[in-house]
Amino acid sequence: MITTILSIILLIIFTLLGFIHFYWLFGGKWGLENVIPTKDNKSIPLSIPKFATLVVALVLVLFGLIYLVKSGITNIQVPNWVTNYVYWVIPSIFILRAIGDFKYVGLFKKIKNTEFAIADSKWFIPLCLMIGIFGMLIQLLNK
Repeated sequence: MITTILSIILLIIFTLLGFIHFYWLFGGKWGLENVIPTKDNKSIPLSIPKFATLVVALVLVLFGLIYLVKSGITNIQVPNWVTNYVYWVIPSIFILRAIGDFKYVGLFKKIKNTEFAIADSKWFIPLCLMIGIFGMLIQLLNK
């Protein structure tokens, strides 16, 4: 039961994150100023190619669909390699994201006073840790 609830939570999170990326892809500006790392608040953020935003949006929605299958709400059969590897890879990606690159993002970032760094500490790191922990719990409780 707990794995179903956690899977539904991850489905919702990934779907919302995917839709936010689609929103940005189609020209939305809300939240955009805080999601791209900069060296300082005066620096112009990197220009992210639309193709990269599309890929991230699609991958996030795919992750949501993967957890929809895991929830048991749908009766779709998945190959064994998905249950053996993908359900471990997804939370690992987000735990690694929370740890960061040791410069701009994550728990051990060196640049800490930019708008992105503050948003990273307040929102992105906790969200990534939650996703990672929930994903790991799902796998460990399903053994």
